[in-house]
Amino acid sequence: MKIRKEVLRLALEIARESYPNEFVALLTGKKGVIEELLFLPFDSGESSAIIHLEMLPLGYRIYGTVHSHPSPSCKPSRADLDMFAKHGIVHIIVCYPFEWGCWGFYDKNGNEIRLEIVD
Repeated sequence: MKIRKEVLRLALEIARESYPNEFVALLTGKKGVIEELLFLPFDSGESSAIIHLEMLPLGYRIYGTVHSHPSPSCKPSRADLDMFAKHGIVHIIVCYPFEWGCWGFYDKNGNEIRLEIVD
């Protein structure tokens, strides 16, 4: 699985703008490359973000989710693991201070995985 560098940059930027609240979005793309963040309405606070998947338009390939942690830990919480198990195969957590490299990539079970970052 691959991810475009600009997708990670955008996720970090949105996390900085949302701080101290979390944000959440979906990961979409084609041919095994995550190319975009798909934003749906969501509710968020300093310890959670809940996305309204009932608002998902038809026709998108959803690879997984991305959300922020307003702490320096990118480790998935119990609620994160529940979301991972239901929505896709790739999940990204970006964490404070939301700089390059402040992220974790996970599979649907919460195991760390490697994503190739491409231009």
